[in-house]
Amino acid sequence: MLTADQVNANVSYLRMKRMIDIIGSLIGIIFLSPVFLLVAIMIKIEEPKGPVFFKQVRVGKAETEFEMYKFRSMVSDAEERLKELLALNEVSGAMFKMKDDPRVTKVGKFIRKTSIDELPQLFNVLKGEMSLVGPRPPLQREVNEYTSYDKQRLLVTPGCTGLWQVSGRSNVGFEEMVELDLVYIRKRTIVFDIKLILKTLLILIGSKDAF
Repeated sequence: MLTADQVNANVSYLRMKRMIDIIGSLIGIIFLSPVFLLVAIMIKIEEPKGPVFFKQVRVGKAETEFEMYKFRSMVSDAEERLKELLALNEVSGAMFKMKDDPRVTKVGKFIRKTSIDELPQLFNVLKGEMSLVGPRPPLQREVNEYTSYDKQRLLVTPGCTGLWQVSGRSNVGFEEMVELDLVYIRKRTIVFDIKLILKTLLILIGSKDAF
C-alpha cells in the first residue's frame, strides 16, 4: 500500500510538475479561446436557457472536494435523471458510464467524442485543483464505494489525462482503471508525464473510446 509520504517524497518533481501545469494550462486557455467561444455559442443555440459550463463536485488529492468544470454536454436536468439510469451502467465498479445516454445533447455528443467538453478543466489545473496528468477525479458517491486499496489513487492531485485515459478510457473497467492509476503513481516522472500528454494529443480528436 502506498502512503502520502511516499508519493510526495520527490519535492523537485512536484515543483517541476506544477510549473508545467501552470505554463501548459495558460497556453491552452489562450490558444483554445476561439474553440471556447465557438462551443459556448453552439451550446446556447441548442438549449438557450441552459448554462454553457457544467460544474460538478469531485474528490481530489487527500479526499478534498472541489468543483470541476466542463462544457455542458447534457440536458439541464441531467443529474436529476441519473437515478433512473443507474441500472443501465455499462462499466463495472464504482463509476457510471452509458454509451447511448439519453441525457446527452446533439452538441454534447460531438464535444464528448472529441473530448472538447473537458477543456474547461484547464482552469482547474491553473488553480492547482488538478494537474495536466493524474488519475481522474471521482464523484463522492463513487468514493463512498472505494476500498482502502482503491483510495490510493486519491493520494495525488487528479489530472485531465493519465495512463487510464490513453489505455482504453470507457472500455476499461473500474478495477483495471485503479491498477493503471497506481502504476502511474509509482512510475511518475516529468518524462513520463510529457509522454502521456503527447499521447493524449495524438488520440484526442476522434477517439473511438470516449463516451
